[in-house]
Amino acid sequence: MDPDWIWGLVGGVLIGLGGAVYLLGNGRIMGASGILGGLVDGSGRRSAGERLAFLAGVVLLPVLLLPLYGTVDTHITENAVVLIAGGLLVGLGTRLANGCTSGHGVCGMSRLSARGIAATVVYLAAGGLALLIFRHGLGVV
Repeated sequence: MDPDWIWGLVGGVLIGLGGAVYLLGNGRIMGASGILGGLVDGSGRRSAGERLAFLAGVVLLPVLLLPLYGTVDTHITENAVVLIAGGLLVGLGTRLANGCTSGHGVCGMSRLSARGIAATVVYLAAGGLALLIFRHGLGVV
């Protein structure tokens, strides 16, 4: 049996735990786009240290764990156009939804926020539609 689902479960638990610790530690919702956005637009200057620490953890932890796993198969495409289009679409969706999957999906749904639940339903549907269009409609992998 392929144990990949276990790593998805472990990752989900760690993200949920991180969101709970972030909320309990400083009383704010852990939304990665808001954390990064506050650094980019300057609105998060007062909490820049905690924002940078969060982002450093997101970037550095996988790098630190890489020696334990050697190679990691992410199943990501090598098509640069698809990667760029995906990044732009995710950025646009994040801007339109006023938040990202960590803020709405993890933290919003766990608090039974109607806005978080609605945003999560919309971005999952949009992701499924994009998959149908790009992979099955256009044949882009």
